[in-house]
Amino acid sequence: MKPLANHSAYRHQPAFCRRHRKQRGASLLESIAYLGVAAIVIVGAIALLGSAFSSANTNRLAEELNAIQTGTKKLYMGQVNNYGNASLNANLIAAKVFPGTLPTDSKDVVSNTWGGTVTVTGTGQTFTVTYTQVPRDVCINTLTAGGNWQSAKVGDKSTVTYPVSPSDATGACTDNATIVWTSN
Repeated sequence: MKPLANHSAYRHQPAFCRRHRKQRGASLLESIAYLGVAAIVIVGAIALLGSAFSSANTNRLAEELNAIQTGTKKLYMGQVNNYGNASLNANLIAAKVFPGTLPTDSKDVVSNTWGGTVTVTGTGQTFTVTYTQVPRDVCINTLTAGGNWQSAKVGDKSTVTYPVSPSDATGACTDNATIVWTSN
């Protein structure tokens, strides 16, 4: 009797391997198709991610503006609507009115998310909040979101009163915009 290890049935590849030898792996066309589908999925994910970041930045700016407006009104409540005619940043920093998302330095400069500055200035019975370096999409979405503001001015464009329509916001906003909100 022959040992099983040398049996002729074990020396050859199984029949299913011999028949499908040319069909192993993916062809070039299949590989290109897989890469194409993967590229479409990645581009879609990046587009959704960009949209999510834009919405998050708009929400963040709206929350910061609301906190600054509320804190300023609260701090100057006993001043019979007299905010003075100078920068209020030093007083607002000392009273911790600015949200933690807006870093401050020792020279009373407040920085925003986009590398610009935030300045609150008294103008008699009103005060203004100025943001610089605001991206266009965030500018448009923030202006149209509403709020308790008298008006807003973007760059050297004309002042728009609230509520701001989407077409007015789109016409006014530019990349790296400077926006000045006026509150009473």
